[in-house]
Amino acid sequence: MRPTFFRFELPWLGEVTFPAYMTMLLVGFMLALWIARREEDALGRDGNRMVDLGLWMLVCGVLGARLMSVLVEGHLQDFVNLCVDPKLVPPADAWARSVTCTTDAQCGGHYLCNAATQSCYPPQDCLEVLKFWHGGLAFYGGLLVAAPVGLWYAHRKQMGIWRIGDQTSPWIMFGLAVGRIGCFFNGCCYGREAPEDAWWSVHFPRLPHAVHPTQLYESAAALAICAFTYLVVRPRKRTNGVVFAWMILLYGAARFLLEIWRDDERGGILSLSSSQLIALPMMLTGVWLLATRRQRS
Repeated sequence: MRPTFFRFELPWLGEVTFPAYMTMLLVGFMLALWIARREEDALGRDGNRMVDLGLWMLVCGVLGARLMSVLVEGHLQDFVNLCVDPKLVPPADAWARSVTCTTDAQCGGHYLCNAATQSCYPPQDCLEVLKFWHGGLAFYGGLLVAAPVGLWYAHRKQMGIWRIGDQTSPWIMFGLAVGRIGCFFNGCCYGREAPEDAWWSVHFPRLPHAVHPTQLYESAAALAICAFTYLVVRPRKRTNGVVFAWMILLYGAARFLLEIWRDDERGGILSLSSSQLIALPMMLTGVWLLATRRQRS
């Protein structure tokens, strides 16, 4: 676990940090955008428009990911309390939640001690809801906002909606695979308790037991979807839109299954997590697109 890759001081700017999650997320995005632009140039088209499309998707994706994290994953009241009465907000770290404190120092330096309850709590911060670089980005929210925006931009610039959807789908999965490695370093998005002696289990410093590395499971799944859509589906497609349909179908199915092993705190209904509730219509949309696009061919 390494939440921060490195940090250094700059004149006038002070300390500059590179959080693991945000760093890997941006690395994945930049690599995916670079590949997509090279492909567009190789087709004799204007690769700069692909960069513009990518930037639109990045901004809208971050907004959608943050909005879904705040509204759907059950943290909205925490952000309100963090501004109004932070003593009501439990620490984000499982370790800090288990501490019985009498002084602030016992809370690890990042939290304060509530002497009345002898429990740790975060300091007051009314702007925390906006600080997405601290974590709290739901990939689903980003995909559900960024994908329609990208398709709209492709239509507006006459790039071809389904052509662009097919061209970018494998690289969206590639970017996700890289970003989930950042989740692993950050210690978020972890899984349920796993056998201590299992070769695949991991032990994060602030969790009392070994867990499933679901971040790496999803990274491997995203890489597999990237390879399948790029090496198998794209060379054999007879009409545009098929690759995009396979991408959302396979990712929805993979995410639904992976949620069985996820164990971090998130919202849900009827024993299904919020991600599983989104995966179901996502898979149905993928099946519907496959059927309709194949009829076109």
